[in-house]
Amino acid sequence: MAEKILSPGVFTNEIDQSFLPATAGPIGAAIVGPTVKGPILQPTVVSSYSEYVSVFGELIQSGSSYYQFLTSHTAKEYLRQGGPLTVVRVQSADGSAARATANIDKKINASGSVNTLFTLEALGDGPLFNNFVGTGSNMGTDGLLPPRTTSETNNQLLSGSFGGTRDNFRWEVSSHNTAKGTFTLLIRQGDDTHKKKKVIETWPNLTLDPNETNYILKQIGNQTTSITTEDGVSYITPTGDYPNNSRFVRVSSLPDTSNTPNWLTSEGEISDAYSTNPAQYLPATASSGEGGSGSYGGAFGGGTDVDTGVLYTGQTAGSHGHEYSHPFKFYDNITSTNNQGILMATSNTQPSGTSVGGGYGTALSILSNKDEYDFNLLFLPGVIDQLHANHSTVISQAMQVCEDRGDCFLVYDNSQKADSVGTVKTNTEARNSSYAATYYPWVQIQDATAGVFRYVPPSVVMSGVYHFNDTIGQPWFAPAGLNRGGIDSAVQAYRKLSQNQRDELYESNCNPIATFPGQGVTVFGQKTTQKKASALDRVNVRRLLIAVKKFVAQSSRNLLFEQNTSDLRNQFLNIVNPYLEQVQANSGLNAFRVVMDDTNNTPETIDRNQLVGQVFLQPARTAEFIVLDFVVQPTGAAFPE
Repeated sequence: MAEKILSPGVFTNEIDQSFLPATAGPIGAAIVGPTVKGPILQPTVVSSYSEYVSVFGELIQSGSSYYQFLTSHTAKEYLRQGGPLTVVRVQSADGSAARATANIDKKINASGSVNTLFTLEALGDGPLFNNFVGTGSNMGTDGLLPPRTTSETNNQLLSGSFGGTRDNFRWEVSSHNTAKGTFTLLIRQGDDTHKKKKVIETWPNLTLDPNETNYILKQIGNQTTSITTEDGVSYITPTGDYPNNSRFVRVSSLPDTSNTPNWLTSEGEISDAYSTNPAQYLPATASSGEGGSGSYGGAFGGGTDVDTGVLYTGQTAGSHGHEYSHPFKFYDNITSTNNQGILMATSNTQPSGTSVGGGYGTALSILSNKDEYDFNLLFLPGVIDQLHANHSTVISQAMQVCEDRGDCFLVYDNSQKADSVGTVKTNTEARNSSYAATYYPWVQIQDATAGVFRYVPPSVVMSGVYHFNDTIGQPWFAPAGLNRGGIDSAVQAYRKLSQNQRDELYESNCNPIATFPGQGVTVFGQKTTQKKASALDRVNVRRLLIAVKKFVAQSSRNLLFEQNTSDLRNQFLNIVNPYLEQVQANSGLNAFRVVMDDTNNTPETIDRNQLVGQVFLQPARTAEFIVLDFVVQPTGAAFPE
């Protein structure tokens, strides 16, 4: 508006009340459990199942057979509808795994010795990445250069500690440029050969000159993490100056003596410090007869799952310890102490310091930070409530995490495959939370990767049901019934429940999975485990509250530290009212009212630096019981209008 109004005219002014919050990104689920590979206790977001397999692997060998962890089955079911999905890998001993490493050597100098230039370290934990031949940190035991990686002519890695597989990898320095002081580093899939290379990452024009933008630490990264616990809460502490850009490796060691600062002069010539035999300052390649990896592919070694020498019950001494209790207990063989190889209880035969739950406790503690990790569903496939106190402790903590966060929902299992309806009722009645739901019975699915059929706990397939419900509908729709509760990946349910059995389960707040001729396996219930009868004893209402609270909380952050005036209250109303109108239009609410005015923001409230609002909601209910009266009348009777 003009500062002075001296003569008649029309003056305009803009009052912007169209404040919009930053659009929230897609919110997915979180899965906690063992995986074949990948970083331990580091929540990692994947967007597709192929990305999941790349980071966490798929098949694991136990004895003479191959299996999948239930984590993989659950991720596959969920990611059929897309991502994102947060995955946290657990192991038996928190943080005690050693990562496989590989030394990258300089060109052989005049004396014939080979010196390490820098060391690469696998980002994934454990021995899966060990693929060297022989013992020690280098490949080969016969002194030949380049070190031998195979007994065959096509240079396929020998089977040793896991050998060459699609789940591990090796490195190659394919070339270097002495004029510019640069080299190219390749990361190759472990099961390739030098004739048929499978390059999964390429890092061209790397340099050891820290003054350049293509300095190896800046390009690949050198960051690692550790788990710190303070006041009973665990969190991840990063170490290292450069974030990891590689999906597979980091630079774990780069001595100052390896750096080549100011390789080029201002005129673009090699500095005098490196002009004499400049190749000796760069990684070696085998193709020029200098040693190193070249086209053969350097290998990694030294990875362990626990401190070297630690043995568990039933194991024999070997070159490294193992993460797992052997033999693995998969699927319906899961026991109170052995969940797919994960040790679930502390004993003298486990690594010192191992907590009950085999790392699940630490993973859940990390996920309790809702400011850092955003998800709305939580799955713990393989942890079976009431199987043993070891499992129940994990379920209790998971429920507490969901209740404390207030923005996520737990889907858990409380039965083994052969448990009776009576046992399941008893197990369900031991819980009381509106932030959790459980299902029965187990379901058979096809494991296409291993080429077999498997019975899996219901939470595995429920991950796909919930995501399908949210994709074609809304979180406040019921993930049940023939429209959104069909389990199309199910071959059959382990038990074909009768109407009476479904009634018994539902009365105890366990959701039955029914089988109907011609319509397949279907989820036929949507109760939470809350015992008190209220709107929140239904999954769709609880998830409605989760969605609304999450949106309002995230949007309101933009209002913090602004002047507490009527304009600020109007901004809040302009955010929340349109959103709730949209929820109502999408059948989530019957009615709502938002109050934020002088009635609940008195001068005393404002003086306490508070902005107070009230949101009244009437959630839409689902039709779970359809009651029809069929009245038979005599001939000639008139039908009422």
